[in-house]
Amino acid sequence: MKTMSKLMTATAVVALTAAGAASAKDLRYAHFQSADLSSPKHAAALAFESCVEGKTSGSIDVQVYAAGQLGGDAETMEGLELGTVQMAAIHDGPISTVYKPFAALALPYLFDDQAMAWSVMDGTFGDKMAEDMLATTGIRMFGVADNGVRNFTNNVRPVAEPADMEGLKMRVMAAPVWITLVESLGASATPVPWPELPGALQQGVVDGQENGVTNIVNASLYQNQKYVSLDGHVFSWHAYLMNEDFYQGLTDIEQTAVNQCVEIAITIHRGMTAAQDANAAAILSELGMEVVPVSPEQKQMFRELAQPAVREFVVAEIGPDWPDRLDAAVAAYKAE
Repeated sequence: MKTMSKLMTATAVVALTAAGAASAKDLRYAHFQSADLSSPKHAAALAFESCVEGKTSGSIDVQVYAAGQLGGDAETMEGLELGTVQMAAIHDGPISTVYKPFAALALPYLFDDQAMAWSVMDGTFGDKMAEDMLATTGIRMFGVADNGVRNFTNNVRPVAEPADMEGLKMRVMAAPVWITLVESLGASATPVPWPELPGALQQGVVDGQENGVTNIVNASLYQNQKYVSLDGHVFSWHAYLMNEDFYQGLTDIEQTAVNQCVEIAITIHRGMTAAQDANAAAILSELGMEVVPVSPEQKQMFRELAQPAVREFVVAEIGPDWPDRLDAAVAAYKAE
């Protein structure tokens, strides 16, 4: 009888465990960096997974899909809209194809440093943008981290001022605003999806590209790029997004856990990329790249060419409201 009792107890435990597992809510979390802890997105994603599953006692099952396993830029954004992808940490280019006002953040040479950029996005400007994105797309933006300050790299010659860009074939993200930025500086722009970029550089389809230190290192772009120009033209924003129907299907406890754990993930993500940016020259030179410094005077030359052209394009696409709000937020920060 004791043996039978033990068997019945064990069977009941297995049944309860199976029932609990079956009732767990699957949260498919997509990002595009490699699946290792040196990748800010992946380190943040794993922290989110551990945090959420711990705080909800496993009622949410977070499944992290790194390195674009759930598809490319367009597929991931479509998945977020449809709810087949519940959450993603995704970069600015794809976001602006679904939510056009995000293109305002492509205005070049706008932020002086991370403190300014984060303050603007954590303040009223970022809050209003998140509200508008939710209302128009059904996608919730919890907040943003960044993938560092974007810099130009190429395999042809050092680029210290706009004249050096003439004739270079530069890869850009698949959004027209990035084409405008590169072409305003005299180079030709070729949209290439992120997963295809290393091959495009290796095969000489493009001469160069523009990314932050994190991506240059993470995707081993330095292997086929000799020069990096530290011009810091645009902050590479990565937003933490979730399908709103999925979010509303969570209990209050689960929503609180998600909110708190996203904050932790964003903090980790920002800290890692900021550290890499601060040490950009040392990191990239150790990897064999020739680091080309850009003086404040040379940076102003870039700004004078790129900013008006990009602003004109952005205003034509989305109107002046969001660019004006962004300018006002930057001016308010500087006035404090």
